[in-house]
Amino acid sequence: MSDDRDDKIRNRAYEIWQREGGAHGDHDRHWRQAEMEIDREAALPLTADDALPQTGEIASSDVLQVEALAARTGISGDEAQELIDRLGTDRAAIEQAARNLKAKRRR
Repeated sequence: MSDDRDDKIRNRAYEIWQREGGAHGDHDRHWRQAEMEIDREAALPLTADDALPQTGEIASSDVLQVEALAARTGISGDEAQELIDRLGTDRAAIEQAARNLKAKRRR
């Protein structure tokens, strides 16, 4: 792993840890999520306009947020997008709704 990539992953994992309230015990999950996000960002076009030149509807950060929510909670990307669209920026409400959705599916 290159030092630059390792530094980016470490910084992103720390940001994820901070966003989630700084609770201890999820280091491995934060690291894996950071790896996934950094690798996806490296594979994305330079700007969202490059990816969607006609519409510009989805910014790359939104795609990453949707994918991260889906990976973290075990729901589909479409379900994650719907929750984010419906609940806006209330992270706690989105996470809880995602867990509830997954639990309903298990029944």
